[in-house]
Amino acid sequence: MTGRTLDLRGFEDLWWRFQSLHYQRHNQRRLEHLTSLGLPLSGRSVLEVGAGIGDHARYFLDRGCAMTITEGRPRCVEVIRRRYPGIRALELDLDSPNPDALGDARFDVVYCYGVLYHLARPAEALRFLAERSRGLLLLETCVRFGPEDTVTFHEEPPEVGENALSGRGCRPSRAWLWRELGALFPHVYLPTTQPWHEEFPTDWTTPPDNPFLIRAVFVASRTPLSNPALTTQLLTRQERCP
Repeated sequence: MTGRTLDLRGFEDLWWRFQSLHYQRHNQRRLEHLTSLGLPLSGRSVLEVGAGIGDHARYFLDRGCAMTITEGRPRCVEVIRRRYPGIRALELDLDSPNPDALGDARFDVVYCYGVLYHLARPAEALRFLAERSRGLLLLETCVRFGPEDTVTFHEEPPEVGENALSGRGCRPSRAWLWRELGALFPHVYLPTTQPWHEEFPTDWTTPPDNPFLIRAVFVASRTPLSNPALTTQLLTRQERCP
């Protein structure tokens, strides 16, 4: 923070939950990968969903973006408002989004990192996000390993920190996401690279040690993107980002 003290009285437990070395490293690797994609993000209107306490928001604010930040947990929303006074922060549950929460607003960029796999209704959530995007949808999520076009569901105790609000999460396969995004956007891309983090495989032909905790990144767009960092193929092998 610059020029003022962040008042976290009553929210200290929540703040420190998001300050672990594991969580901060994970954020760093994801955001440096996003930077490496060279997407047109500066000066855009951005909707971030499932923002936690807003750790990713500064990435866009520093690039001159006009942000709307949403999160399903009221206490997290309050921390976001304290961190970023003047920025619109709203409570929004992606499993049952209030259609009036955002009015008729649409955004240049919809940013959905680390959220989809905590949902019981991922297809409906993707449709909601697509309706809010007039440009890009940036999606990062845990996925199911294997070539099948499927999504599986599992229980997530909601009382555990960042778990699903509904108590039910999912693991969509990459093929399922590819198809769903292709039905919502005219252009869908896979980065040719993955972040420098063990949860992001580069070889999709060999089962990882922990197949329940693997992640992928997708970029969907209303207009075609001429970008060497992106491909229109669902690659089975990727590289690490530069």
